[in-house]
Amino acid sequence: MPDPASVPVPATLPVSASGSATVALAEPASATVALALAEPASATVTAATVTATTTSASAGAPSSGLALRCGRALLSPWARLALLVVLLASAAVLVVLYEPQRLLAAGWPPQVGGAAAVVAFGLAYGLCTAAFVPRPLLNLAAGALFGSQAGLASAIAGTVLGAGIAFTLGRVLGQDALRPLLRGRWLKAADGQLSRHGFRSMLAVRLLPGVPFAAANYCAAVSRMGYVPFLLATAIGSVPNTAAYVVAGSRAASPTSPAFLIAMGFIVVSGLAAAAVAWRKRHRLRDA
Repeated sequence: MPDPASVPVPATLPVSASGSATVALAEPASATVALALAEPASATVTAATVTATTTSASAGAPSSGLALRCGRALLSPWARLALLVVLLASAAVLVVLYEPQRLLAAGWPPQVGGAAAVVAFGLAYGLCTAAFVPRPLLNLAAGALFGSQAGLASAIAGTVLGAGIAFTLGRVLGQDALRPLLRGRWLKAADGQLSRHGFRSMLAVRLLPGVPFAAANYCAAVSRMGYVPFLLATAIGSVPNTAAYVVAGSRAASPTSPAFLIAMGFIVVSGLAAAAVAWRKRHRLRDA
């Protein structure tokens, strides 16, 4: 009797009950083979995808972190204060090189005249005051170039513009770095006065000369004074002294005229009044 193991299995089975049973038994085997062949490939692809994703994420993390740290450093209070110092130093150097005071001697360029000249002078006035050019010099130039009325309008507009530029630069670039340094009694008293009584304090500073224009602008910017009180007090308080200098500039050719003498007298009297007020206020600042 032949051994069952040695009986050859036909390559094709007839369609019968046993054949169908054989096919039914063969299908799971082929499915198992297919799964066995497919699973490692898909697993390999998935692992490769995860590895690539992890690698790209780890490569992008340091660059984004570096950019974030650089952005924070550039926007830090001390970095902004350094930028303010650089801007002001550059403006001072430009003033020294170009000497805007030559307007007093050379006059306004003949190509620009009328209302355009008044507007252009007001813009130049604002930029020059933000760059520490003395206002009395510019006021004299406004009167000499445009007369009393147009010169006064241009000078007041330039005064408000320059004060606004300086206040904005000081508030945006310097306030956060400088406020923690207000530790002395005098500094705290001045800061409290400007912060609580902004309009009244700035109006007094503008009416009574003696405090440098640029210094008042940046001190107000470091305080908590608002824009509107600062600009309004500057516009109103700057009119008397600005008018005196403009009139003096317009009448400079006749120094013995009554208008020139009155203007110069007002300048002297307002300066003495400012010195007297400062002398009286110093005790209050010391005790504050």
